[in-house]
Amino acid sequence: MANKAYQFRIYPTEEQKLLFAKTFGCVRLVYNYYLEKKIRLYQKEKKNFSYTKCSNDMTALKKTEDYLFLSDVDSIALQQSLRHMEDAFQNFFSRPASGFPKFKSGRKSRKSYTTVSVNGNISLGNGYLKLPKAGLVKVRQHRAVPTDYKLKSVTISQSASGKYYASILFEYENQVQEQELHNFLGLDYSMHELYKDSNGNEPSYPRYYRQSEQKLKKEQRKLSLMQKGSGNHEKQRIRVARLHEKVANQRKDFLHKLSRKLANVWDCICIENLRYAGNGTDTEFRKICL
Repeated sequence: MANKAYQFRIYPTEEQKLLFAKTFGCVRLVYNYYLEKKIRLYQKEKKNFSYTKCSNDMTALKKTEDYLFLSDVDSIALQQSLRHMEDAFQNFFSRPASGFPKFKSGRKSRKSYTTVSVNGNISLGNGYLKLPKAGLVKVRQHRAVPTDYKLKSVTISQSASGKYYASILFEYENQVQEQELHNFLGLDYSMHELYKDSNGNEPSYPRYYRQSEQKLKKEQRKLSLMQKGSGNHEKQRIRVARLHEKVANQRKDFLHKLSRKLANVWDCICIENLRYAGNGTDTEFRKICL
């Protein structure tokens, strides 16, 4: 079995936007609350506060007077927040270079939450996405999902420009057919362009950021002169975020189209993977069969 995610833009109502904002805040609160609790327990008693203990404790926490608002949002999303925290610790223990889990910031952290499909509580169809607590949310489904795909989970996120997206994870049976390879291409790092292939070609990379640099500079200068917390500051912040989002989308579109073009022409592509270790350079070649 394999997993595949589809990202669609969603258009929630004002009531649903309010619920999403509450859920973003609640999952962040739960993550920070139990991260602090795990740290304090370990510092005092050298013991671990496991996921099961966190989950049981959260059930009792939701009944206390100060945290009754946690019951207003999707309970599965709160459970997933605990799982994300547990995964962060496991990643730290297995790969210390990934860093110790950090507290989430309401201003800097990504606004998102994940909920899991249980007993048909999530469904996609007829231009709507059914979500727990939120109900039917209008979705722009720009591509069809095969009927044999099984919906596993949904991640709702809000971009810096205020747009909402749903990343829907599906499970399907992956049947890879072996093919005989005939056409090969090697890609190497290029100092001036995106890459240099084994045929000597160096595709030019559009400098999207440089094209928008003057406009960005002008809008960011306006933003820096406005008072934080004011309505005009928020409007200008969204203008700047939209400009950055446009540059990111241009880059993504260019890379997707180029990678698809290569995948359609070549059977096998070998890519140089540079890893810097110590004082030298550890060079490794990875083979990707497309």
